[in-house]
Amino acid sequence: MEAILLVGGQGTRLRPLTISTPKPLLPTAGVAFLAHQLARAHAAGVTRIVFATSYRAEMFEAAFGVRAHGVELVYVSEAEPLGTGGAIRNAARALTSGPDDPVLILNGDILSGHDVQAQVALHEKAGAAVTLHLTEVDDPSRFGVVPTDGEGRVTAFLEKAARPVTNQINAGCYVFRRSAIDTIPEGEVVSVERETFPGLIASGAVVMGHVESAYWLDVGTPEAFVQGSRDLVLGKIASSAMPGEPGDRLVLDGAVVSPGAVVRGGTTVGRGAEIEAGATVLGSVLQDGAFVSEGATVRDSVIGRGARVGAGAVLDGAILGDGASVGPGNELRGGLRLWPGISLPPTAVRFSTDA
Repeated sequence: MEAILLVGGQGTRLRPLTISTPKPLLPTAGVAFLAHQLARAHAAGVTRIVFATSYRAEMFEAAFGVRAHGVELVYVSEAEPLGTGGAIRNAARALTSGPDDPVLILNGDILSGHDVQAQVALHEKAGAAVTLHLTEVDDPSRFGVVPTDGEGRVTAFLEKAARPVTNQINAGCYVFRRSAIDTIPEGEVVSVERETFPGLIASGAVVMGHVESAYWLDVGTPEAFVQGSRDLVLGKIASSAMPGEPGDRLVLDGAVVSPGAVVRGGTTVGRGAEIEAGATVLGSVLQDGAFVSEGATVRDSVIGRGARVGAGAVLDGAILGDGASVGPGNELRGGLRLWPGISLPPTAVRFSTDA
């Protein structure tokens, strides 16, 4: 089975982490986020993946080459962003599948533990044009929803509403019949959610919903990105791509964690990073070469490559860009972000987006 992996977005919600690195390549539980998706795709029977790239397209082939995690990889780039449907149609020129073959479509910012093989099986049994993974959420009013009939056939795509008719939402993983992809206009900006799927339903085509509420997370925000990495380390979602076994922390080669430091809660300590005695790091992501000084506290945060946290500083839900530095005594809370290379001098000031 072939797949298309949508990785063209700029990841603006994750800046400053994505200024120099595309969101799907950000280190997540010790490896690039996409490594987890490639491993899961291979386990589901995918043998060949077409990367639909745009933003910093050259970095994907440099990261993965022509084969990784048992899957052959090819790369197709968009000169201009074409939307989800346009990106799928553009990447389809590199497919080798026949008209009736299933093609798996994956989004490069979704971490999911659902049963892809069961989704494909439903697709083939129903003779569907498209089969969507749908997940159930506690508060569907925050999302557009996707109702299905008694046989699992999708009946509509509804915008956000105060009282949704269902708690099923589009989880961002699709199985297309190859011939259905070919109906998407070529070279145009197209949304599958607003145009392709509703158009197929209106034409009488079979669009199925595979409803499964396994682990599912959109890692597009800093909070969700940290959660995804933490959950992988803790083993709340399994990944064969993760270096090492699940546990309270993941310490990569060359990292130094002082015996007097407290490091737990699913924290990843990147290669060459260092945490001094007396520091506390909980549920965070320390990228390669990061440094946390004695007495500092880091919670639910991301410390970029080569970034430094001074003695006694406190980071709670903060993001430090590559090479940034927080001097002793500072407090960064509530989603505050420090851009790459910026240094805060030693002080005793609290910075927060709530202020």
